[in-house]
Amino acid sequence: MRFKRVFLIVMDSVGIGAQPDATSYFNDGVSDINAHTLGHIATSMDLKLPNLEALGIANIEPIKGLKPVNLNQSYVTKIQEASLGKDTMTGHWEMMGLYITKPFQTFTTHGFPEELIKELEEKTGRKVIGNVAASGTEILVELGEEHMKTGNIIVYTSADSVLQIAMHEEIIPIKEQYKICEIAREITMKPEWKVGRVIARPFLGTNKTNFKRTPNRHDYALKPHEKTTLNFLDEANYDVIALGKINDIFDGYGINKYSKTVSNDDGMNQITEWATKDFNGLCFLNLVDFDALYGHRRDPIGYGNALMQFDKQLPLLMNNLNDDDLLLITADHGNDPTYVGTDHTREFVPLIAYSKSFTEGGNLPILTTFSDIARTISDNFKVEKTPYGSSFLGLIK
Repeated sequence: MRFKRVFLIVMDSVGIGAQPDATSYFNDGVSDINAHTLGHIATSMDLKLPNLEALGIANIEPIKGLKPVNLNQSYVTKIQEASLGKDTMTGHWEMMGLYITKPFQTFTTHGFPEELIKELEEKTGRKVIGNVAASGTEILVELGEEHMKTGNIIVYTSADSVLQIAMHEEIIPIKEQYKICEIAREITMKPEWKVGRVIARPFLGTNKTNFKRTPNRHDYALKPHEKTTLNFLDEANYDVIALGKINDIFDGYGINKYSKTVSNDDGMNQITEWATKDFNGLCFLNLVDFDALYGHRRDPIGYGNALMQFDKQLPLLMNNLNDDDLLLITADHGNDPTYVGTDHTREFVPLIAYSKSFTEGGNLPILTTFSDIARTISDNFKVEKTPYGSSFLGLIK
C-alpha cells in the first residue's frame, strides 16, 4: 500500500471542454460540442484560482487568466467519460469502476409520463401538481401555497434521473411522505420508466415568502448493478467515508461511514476535519453547489465565485494531509453555465493528483474512462478490481 489515505473530491459539473462524442448530446436541440464549463466561466469574469493554478489546472487546458506552471508535486490530465450518459449517477458509478451502457432516463423536457403520474395518484390517493423540471426552491414559491390548500403533492425533476416530491410537514406527516416516496420508488423501478432516485423533499413555512426545506430529506436510490471499488475496500476492512450526496448516489452500497453536507463550504470543512483523523482508506466528497446552484441556473458569475471559494479552502485541507496521503480532484460531467438550456453538458473532466510525497510532477496521458480512478484506488490498497479502467499509480512518482 503506497498511500494510507486517499481523498477524492468531485467538483460536481466542473467540465473542462467538450468530448469528441458531444455531438450526440444536446441542450434544447443544440449539441454540446461547444461546451466548456471552466473555460466559459473564465471568459465571463475575472476568475482567480491561485491554488488550483499552482496544482496545474491550466496545464490541462488553456483557461483565460490562469497560467500553466512547473509541476513538482502534482500530476494533471483530463478524463473522457466512456459510459453513455451525462448525469450524476453515471459519472460517479463509472468513477468507481462501472460502465453504463444504457443511460438513466431523464424527464426534463416534458415531465414524467401521464401513465406514471396516474399510477402515483391512484396508489397514494393524492393528486399531483407540477410535474416539471424545476429548482427545488423556486417550485415551492410557485406551488407551495396550492399544496397547502389542496394537499396535492408537488412532483418535479431536474437534469438528473430523479423524481422529487415536495410536501409540507404540517400538511402531510413525515411518515406518510416517506410512504408516498416508497410507492413512487416502486413505480419507477419499471424498465420503461427506470429512474435513478426518488427524493422526499419536506418543507415548512406559512407562505411563499418563507417556505424552507427541512433536514428530513430522504433519498430512495438504485443500488449499483455490480460491485464497485467501494465494495472491495469495505470487504477488505478499509474505511469508506462518503461525504455529501455520495452515500445517496451509491445507496450506501460499499460505504461504512457517511455524513450529509449542507453546502460546498460544509463539505470542505468536513473533509478537512477527516484529514485530522487517523483512518485507513478512502474519503469521498461531492461538492454539489457548483451544479445545483449555478450550473443548472446558468449563473456563470455565481459559479465562478463558488470556485474561488473552494480554491481558498484547499490550502487548509492540503496542510492537514500526511506524506502518505493522496488527494484526487476531479468532476463527474460538465454543466456549462453559459450554454443554452439547463441540462448537463458532455465534457472531459479535469484530474489533479497531489501528494506531499511526490518528488516530481507533470502531465499524465489523457485518460479514456473515469474508471481509471477506481482502478488506481484498488491498485493502491491491493483490493479486487472492477473490469474497467487502468491504474495510473505507476505514473505518479
